[in-house]
Amino acid sequence: MPSYRDIAADLRQQISEGRYRAGDRLPMLTELQTQYGAGYQTVRSAIALLEQEGLVVAVRRRGTIVRERPEKRRITRSRQVFRDEIGYYFDPTAQPWAALEPPHVRWGTVPIDLAALMGLSIGAEVLVRDRVMGDPSTRKPTQLATSYLPGTLARGTRLAEADTGPGGIYDRLEEMGYGPLRWSESVSARMPSPEEAEALNLPADVGVPLLRIMRLTTSPDGEVLELNDTRMSAEEFEIGYSIRRHPSARLAGTDVDEDEHEH
Repeated sequence: MPSYRDIAADLRQQISEGRYRAGDRLPMLTELQTQYGAGYQTVRSAIALLEQEGLVVAVRRRGTIVRERPEKRRITRSRQVFRDEIGYYFDPTAQPWAALEPPHVRWGTVPIDLAALMGLSIGAEVLVRDRVMGDPSTRKPTQLATSYLPGTLARGTRLAEADTGPGGIYDRLEEMGYGPLRWSESVSARMPSPEEAEALNLPADVGVPLLRIMRLTTSPDGEVLELNDTRMSAEEFEIGYSIRRHPSARLAGTDVDEDEHEH
């Protein structure tokens, strides 16, 4: 008898190959039992696994339906910082996005998983700035952005105000003598909290992970000034990077690298 993982793998492949397309109904559980020669609980566990993966969804009076998923949009990280009339930005794709509501500014304690990254002790005070970003014309949320700034740095400054003025917190930091600012970032993924799922309008009946971009802002001497935690739907977005040849990666059969060849 096949295991529930075997059945799920076969159905997953059929969905991947287009034999079952978005909106199609999978066979009833009794039909799957006959098809795979398996018991009811085995078949039900296979469908539950596909539901957890976000491939199918149970629809009342219709059965198990192949879930329609949005076409992914690529955010290309060119490993550069840009500037427009508003201030610094990092994603050309996200440049048109704006805050859909005033930022939520509060004082709190640094999250345990961020303390070491920020060079802070556990329990240290931080200024937290939460923003919901999205398309201002459709009001559709696209990402959540949370900035953490050391309390000793931010308290008593304009950084703690809801409106930090032209150029935002980065211009204020450079005006405070911490520039030229430097940035580094990492990309990871995790499951959303219920609050994050609601804020981003993620489907409640399937588990959609978040893409998480962690960006550190530092002064020239390496002091951490801010940690920005940006989250977006991993189902809707993917992160892309351009790749350039290192000088050691010369064209095959030549002593010339690609940049020299182009020039």
